[in-house]
Amino acid sequence: MAVSRSELASRAYDAIVVGSGISGGWAAKELTEKGLKTLVLEAGPPIVPARDYAEHVPAYALTYRGFANRRALNREQPVQSQTGACDEWASKFFVNDRENPYSYDPKAPFAWIRGRHVGGRSIMWGRQVYRWSDLDFEANAKENIAVDWPIRYADIAPWYSYVEKFIGVSGQAEGLAHLPDGEFLPPMQLNCAEMHVRDAMTKRWRGERVLTVGRCAVLTRPHLGRAPCHYCGPCHRGCITHSYFSSVGSTLPAASATGRLTLRPNSVVAEVMYDERTDRATGVRAVDAETLAPLEFRARVIFLCASALESARILLNSKTSRFPTGLANSSGELGRNVMDHVFGAGASGTLPGMENRKTFGNRPNGVYVPRFRNATENHPDFLRGYGFQGGGGRSSWLRGMRTPGFGAAFKDSLLSELGPWEMDFGGFGECLPRPDNFVALHPTLKDKWGIPALHVQCTFGPNERAILKDMRVTAAEILEAAGAKDIKTSDDELPPGLCIHEMGTARMGRDPRTSVLNGWNQSHDVPNLFVTDGACMTSSGNQNPSITYMALTARACDYVVGRLKRGEI
Repeated sequence: MAVSRSELASRAYDAIVVGSGISGGWAAKELTEKGLKTLVLEAGPPIVPARDYAEHVPAYALTYRGFANRRALNREQPVQSQTGACDEWASKFFVNDRENPYSYDPKAPFAWIRGRHVGGRSIMWGRQVYRWSDLDFEANAKENIAVDWPIRYADIAPWYSYVEKFIGVSGQAEGLAHLPDGEFLPPMQLNCAEMHVRDAMTKRWRGERVLTVGRCAVLTRPHLGRAPCHYCGPCHRGCITHSYFSSVGSTLPAASATGRLTLRPNSVVAEVMYDERTDRATGVRAVDAETLAPLEFRARVIFLCASALESARILLNSKTSRFPTGLANSSGELGRNVMDHVFGAGASGTLPGMENRKTFGNRPNGVYVPRFRNATENHPDFLRGYGFQGGGGRSSWLRGMRTPGFGAAFKDSLLSELGPWEMDFGGFGECLPRPDNFVALHPTLKDKWGIPALHVQCTFGPNERAILKDMRVTAAEILEAAGAKDIKTSDDELPPGLCIHEMGTARMGRDPRTSVLNGWNQSHDVPNLFVTDGACMTSSGNQNPSITYMALTARACDYVVGRLKRGEI
């Protein structure tokens, strides 16, 4: 039955979840399955997989044959198109930069990559999932940097397992203390080049440096009604078989099955409403993305899952007489400590031999070299560390786009003359939290819906630059140990944001004077307000963060429902 906008807004909900991506989908699933009537507000339009997913659409069926309308991209998506995933197939999954402006110092660029639609960036994410360990959770305290995490690995380990069992993670157990094993489906196979490099690393470093297949949220066997991956490859364009985890294919359907979910797309949340008499959040104010009509929704509990920067923007815009600098900001830390992984440095090389071997299909995964710096011995030049992602392969028929030739013989050569094996490694390094990396509301700039835009100030410091330098050295060392030729090191000097792992802005901590959230992702200041996206992160680790967001969200939802049942919220 159709429900009018006014009727929808007048309903009372147990919980409101802002955002429908990685964290928001999990909040929706957990809260509804535990009995709460939950409203999920998504700023963008709905996604219909049969209409919107394009992983099987060939280039010849596209207007620009896969090369995209560069003039339109430069005009409408100059920031979004900095990532290769914003191509002719998938640019619809990225925001229009003109409608969603933000600012930064031209001398300190920040690339804010966003997806505003049901499912958010869970449709385009890299699907790599790596647990944290106490090496990560204890680092701030041991090094006297920022503030201590209010949790340890033992607090989140059961929730990692809970999440992994639902989303489906393929991977290989390695028994590493600083990269805990998870609940794995069968791993994807390494190819011959990757096995060669793995064996050379074992011989040279005897377990100090390890190569394993990537741990990814892509199915290798049927799982909870979802089909295994068929290796078509371009996952960022969507997956009609739901073989990789997304909220569209997994958590939101689970929430909908309870009968307690209301999902409202095209609802741009501007602020959280707050009652000073009760010291509680009462709901949210939003704007209808299509009509620009103002909206209000009320609930007992609010979950912000809109992404690290967007959740901070909402809170900064939610000013009251008690919180003149933003809701839940008595600490003054709201918006501060922005982090993103430093990446873009590494090395590549050619591996002689194995010319009679080739790959099958298009594996949506690569290899992973877990952190080895500052894991057991301190490095003299920097704190924390980095991991490598990459893989081995041979030039495919796609090289025909830049190779002169025509006709049947030319086409045959593209399949039979593949060229040598190549191996590459790219590092993903930890970014230290610093209060001078922050977001703030711009004094005049607003988005299409009249909501104040953000100004982002974020740079990498000496520690991150030292990490980038070491990435090049050690990647080359690994390739040299494997007998690679023509080794080339690189550093693309990429700006913060482009790794799309932005974190911080509303960090967790033990002390309300120095943190925004407690160990349950609950606001120190406003007891019924929770933030479970990347904003909550107290440090960044070097692992892809999404699995940690999911585990923290499930854990926070369990805590909320228990508190509600006891009448404590």
